[in-house]
Amino acid sequence: MAQLLTETDVVNMRFKEPQRVEEGYDQDEVDFFLDEVAYSITKYREENEKLKAELQAAQARVTELENNGAQAEAAPATDATSTAALASTPGGNEAQSAAGMLSLAQRLHDEYVANGKAESERIVSEAEAEKTRIITEAEEVHNRTLTKLEEERSVLERKIAELREFERDYRTRLKSYLESLLANVDSKSEQK
Repeated sequence: MAQLLTETDVVNMRFKEPQRVEEGYDQDEVDFFLDEVAYSITKYREENEKLKAELQAAQARVTELENNGAQAEAAPATDATSTAALASTPGGNEAQSAAGMLSLAQRLHDEYVANGKAESERIVSEAEAEKTRIITEAEEVHNRTLTKLEEERSVLERKIAELREFERDYRTRLKSYLESLLANVDSKSEQK
């Protein structure tokens, strides 16, 4: 059970034909296949849950970065005033350097927030696309399986009807044959 089943595996699965219609398919073979299907569904569900958890973590990180960005946006206004005051002092170059660092830090922060939002949107869209794909595949498999089962049922019903017709004809012919034999026996016994 190390390999996950695909839609094609499920659609193309063929069980050994039973020797007689009444017996049906080999129960062990069907059970084994159903175990493989259940295992694959479990693994796909686990992967889906993992992707959802990653998405929530990414959204939480984006929210955190946005909150930090809002706090940082309020800080430069007060820092600009103090930077202007420092610039008028003899050590003005240091103040300009500090202002440059703050500006650089703000730009980096804005880039990280933008990248986080873009990554979040990408992950969400991928997860949505994957969800849609999985649902579509499952519906297609379901519809194909139902169609196939209906076709098989129709074939079996036709075979049953043919067998019943054959049985009726056979009984009628056998009865006629036996009656003719009895008539021959009766006619021969009357002749003696």
